[in-house]
Amino acid sequence: MLLYQKVRKVFARVFSEMRWYSIVLALLFYGVSTWLLLYAAGEQDLLGVTDFIYWIVVTGSTVGYGDMSPTTPFGKYLVSFYVIPMGLSIFALVLGRVASWVSLQWQKGVKGLKPLNVNNHLLVIGWNGQRTIQLLNMLLKERAETENHPDIVLCVKADIENPMPGKVDFIKVASFNNDSEMNGACIETASVIVMDNPEDDVTMTTALYCSKRNKNAHLLAYFKDESLVELLQTHCPNIECTPSVAVEMLAKSAFDPGSGLIQHDLLTVQDGQAQYSIEVPEDISIFSVEKVFNLLKRDYNATFIGYVEPTVPAKVTLNPDLTDNIHARYKLFYIAQQRINQFDWAALASD
Repeated sequence: MLLYQKVRKVFARVFSEMRWYSIVLALLFYGVSTWLLLYAAGEQDLLGVTDFIYWIVVTGSTVGYGDMSPTTPFGKYLVSFYVIPMGLSIFALVLGRVASWVSLQWQKGVKGLKPLNVNNHLLVIGWNGQRTIQLLNMLLKERAETENHPDIVLCVKADIENPMPGKVDFIKVASFNNDSEMNGACIETASVIVMDNPEDDVTMTTALYCSKRNKNAHLLAYFKDESLVELLQTHCPNIECTPSVAVEMLAKSAFDPGSGLIQHDLLTVQDGQAQYSIEVPEDISIFSVEKVFNLLKRDYNATFIGYVEPTVPAKVTLNPDLTDNIHARYKLFYIAQQRINQFDWAALASD
């Protein structure tokens, strides 16, 4: 009796946790015991390795093709009272464990607990509630017009689940400055990093950290306090900072009614004209502003508005003279109905 109680406790401990090794042990016990009982019953036609595996899977899962079956009375009783009942239990155990594992992996992804494996993605760091939802929606619309369709990853500290499962990847961290946690967001392989937090001091420290971890990414930071922009760019001149312009837009609209509507239309990609950019390829020779201005208007019904030189990424030249020269790697800004993905650079040489 004492031995029975010990064995029962061991089995209860092993199988109550539903570990994978428990399932493997159950499968081994089921297979070995069935084979031994068939051997004792004299079922020689079912004992071959291939035939036995095929038969026990078909019979134990109750599929029952009937092409192989026991012939002895003991073998038939064995199938009726042991193989099928035990098989149903084992298969239910396996399917339940698999379903539980799949559900757990999905829950980890939704809760942001699963490290990601992405490259050249767009990483959004921070959570501002509905403001972040609006940002993600705009990024998704912008991505739809690009050729490479980069992955979008949201990295937060807030206690939330993925707000857009199936559309954006999601990861939750305790700190935006923790190497191991930020590795899960693949920070070093991101092509663009957008930092937008409710607190400017968090955005500042995150921007400094991201600048150190990824020197090749295009870094964007939003600040409510404009004085922090100059401070950050003193240490990290490669970061593009975006201060709040709500007050400026109100003042402008007071003297030039409709200015706010124009700014909104240029920033959104839902309807009407919007502002886009394109980079001049390395193999393109020098051309004038007049050439690109005329080409954009004539062939794409777009309006050229300015350019940024690669050596001075923080300065944009708006409404340049027609005689200004454009070089390779310059970023050109234009207003159009939609993004120009196939730009005819060769036409500049022929004009």
